[in-house]
Amino acid sequence: MAVTDQGENTRLIVSKAERQLHCFGDLPLEGADDKAQGPARESRQRMLKAHLNIYYGAVIASIRQAESVLIFGSGQAKRELSNRLKRANLSGRIVGMETVDKMTNHQIAAKVRQHCQDKGDQPLKPSGRTSTTP
Repeated sequence: MAVTDQGENTRLIVSKAERQLHCFGDLPLEGADDKAQGPARESRQRMLKAHLNIYYGAVIASIRQAESVLIFGSGQAKRELSNRLKRANLSGRIVGMETVDKMTNHQIAAKVRQHCQDKGDQPLKPSGRTSTTP
């Protein structure tokens, strides 16, 4: 969600990684057939990594122009986004990180507005303040 002096703009970026995990849900990760599962597991991990690279690349592209970034979501997802922002030399723009459960768009907008009010921030120009939930 981007908050600017012109209002709020929400953009949904869908990850195919979670769906990929469900497709392989019937394959055991460990067990007696571990040697036989090895190649399948490695293939699944490569595909998952490729999907996550695409997803986080799209997220970073959508917030690259933001002056500040508020990250909230699950522990693993927000840490991964933070790490990837660091590799993209954008970690200095992170103004906060919070663990939260799934939220509606209205809840996300309220959280971002509250964060701006708490910090005394004013909405920025269109390249402005951005928040994303991975």
